[in-house]
Amino acid sequence: MANEKTTTLAPAAETQPKPNQTKPKRRAKPAGQGKKVEKKEVEAPVSKKKPEKKASSQGKGKSRFGPRPAAAAKPKGKDVAAKAIRKDGKDQPVRIYFLGGLNEIGKNMTLYECGDDMFIVDCGLAFPDEDMLGVDLVIPDFTFVERNKNKIRGILLTHGHEDHIGSLPFLLKKFNVPLYGTQLTLGLVAGKLREHGLLNKTKLNVCAPGQVVKLGCFSIELIHVNHSIPGAVAFAITTPAGVIIQTGDFKIDCTPIHGEMIDLGRFGEYGRKGVLALLMDSTNAERPGYTKSERSVGESFDVLFKRAEHRRIVIATFASNIHRVQQIIDAAARYGRKVALSGRSMVNVASVGMELGYLKVPDGIIVDLDQINHYPKEKIVLITTGSQGEPMSALTRMAFSDHRKVAVGPEDFIIISATPIPGNEKTVGKVVDELLKLGCEVVYERMYEVHVSGHACQEELKLMMGITKPKFFIPVHGEQKHLQKNVGLAKSMGIPIKNIFTPDIGKVVEFTRNTMKDVGTVPAGRVMVDGIGVGDVGSIVLRDRRHLAEDGLIVVVATIDSMDGHIISGPDIVSRGFVYVRESENLMDDIKRKVQTALEDCSDHNIREWGNIKTRVRDDLSKLIFDRTKRNPMILPVIMEI
Repeated sequence: MANEKTTTLAPAAETQPKPNQTKPKRRAKPAGQGKKVEKKEVEAPVSKKKPEKKASSQGKGKSRFGPRPAAAAKPKGKDVAAKAIRKDGKDQPVRIYFLGGLNEIGKNMTLYECGDDMFIVDCGLAFPDEDMLGVDLVIPDFTFVERNKNKIRGILLTHGHEDHIGSLPFLLKKFNVPLYGTQLTLGLVAGKLREHGLLNKTKLNVCAPGQVVKLGCFSIELIHVNHSIPGAVAFAITTPAGVIIQTGDFKIDCTPIHGEMIDLGRFGEYGRKGVLALLMDSTNAERPGYTKSERSVGESFDVLFKRAEHRRIVIATFASNIHRVQQIIDAAARYGRKVALSGRSMVNVASVGMELGYLKVPDGIIVDLDQINHYPKEKIVLITTGSQGEPMSALTRMAFSDHRKVAVGPEDFIIISATPIPGNEKTVGKVVDELLKLGCEVVYERMYEVHVSGHACQEELKLMMGITKPKFFIPVHGEQKHLQKNVGLAKSMGIPIKNIFTPDIGKVVEFTRNTMKDVGTVPAGRVMVDGIGVGDVGSIVLRDRRHLAEDGLIVVVATIDSMDGHIISGPDIVSRGFVYVRESENLMDDIKRKVQTALEDCSDHNIREWGNIKTRVRDDLSKLIFDRTKRNPMILPVIMEI
């Protein structure tokens, strides 16, 4: 039946083709009819052949991932490409815009376009680098998306990590668009939208692996994958040009903590039918072999819980790693310990996980953080944020004795169950050092198997290429070294170098059934969030902040006569972060004299334009200070006229 071709979650205004539209033509076809009718006869059966039998391999996860929407039906695995062909029979090109997640870790965002239809895959954030002083978050540049907002049919989310969903509130404040994702992913998104007052304005469409979302000329099937958070999916995107698979973050875990292993069978079915392009996770492309199963961490926890004996156990991990939290709770239950949660994000994610059934927690095992001092230390496990050494995280505040409710010391056994994100190694090391100074015993990833990655290593990446058999390959999600390593793997799997495209942020690639080409760039990049300000901190502001941090500030204040320009009062010198004034009185006196000389010289030469006066003061003072100190503080002249 035609209404069984795909599961449609699109708005009600979008309708499926009518069931009997082509049949009369088939029966009434006269001999010698033109080729146009013959083409329709070939195209219509393409979507009506026997693939219904393949439906048994899909939808296995519907009970694991919560109820489906009432309008959803079990997909039959049909080839729906024929439905996306234009009426004139020609293929429409498909464009992919890379707006984030390349040559960086985080900020993942990809935009697909076909004719007048667009949709977005993920909308994540990144955390600031060390040189982004005072910046809280980094989000994608939405300029191109805003320019095309009338074409965008929806946003599809691969999973619930911050680098894939964190920027949604900032985008949804600009315009409204439906969201599609699995139950846990949208559960985490709902919490973020509630904080920003957007929840009641946004349509959240819960989907399960195996369902098909129809957005304009796109049909997108969700395929179950393994990752470090439940509810992760890949997308098989059927377009007029062919099928494009975007894996999202994935690994192959044969013994996952929650649910089943990755649906390799479905990827294989698409591979047999023909995959135009594969966009694949590159994060672990440098690592040989296979990523270990999450269950191996549980075995390590068992050993460490025995070793902790009569000490309190504190475990820092990613708040969104629900699999890890589940294993910690299971270990605590085995050893008769209570569990407390510390850190706002840890409490929020655990609450959503328990509410949706992804976290199985025995009755009475969770205690409030305020109550932990009512129990012996050997009866407590504290799960906390701060595995990356974030300055305001719970573990960092404990390390620097700045936590309001938890003080750590020799009676604490601390496990850091995470690998430092590239660039965070120093901050994590600093936290470990401070904990050791307090007398804690600290176990981190290199010492025991207390962390495994959620991303595929080389053999898993090659396996994904092997079963999907893509014509074209695009590495995504990672820094340049990761992308290039993934390119090397693709070449080793026999994909010609001419069929491989290594993208960068802002790049646009266009596909037809037989071609892939670079068609230029669009506005893209990073926007910095500082407090409630979005985008008001740019390269100039960051340059000034670095300047202030490196060499300090000197403020010169003077009052001059509006008639002849001579000095009436001052100059007064204010130094911040440059030198300790009480120990540098001679230098301060020389600075005053230099400013006085510059102002008097301007007066003598009848220079009255304020910009010129400030430039003269700044230049003369900068030369003096550099000659005397080899430093370049920021110099801020404040000149007043009376």
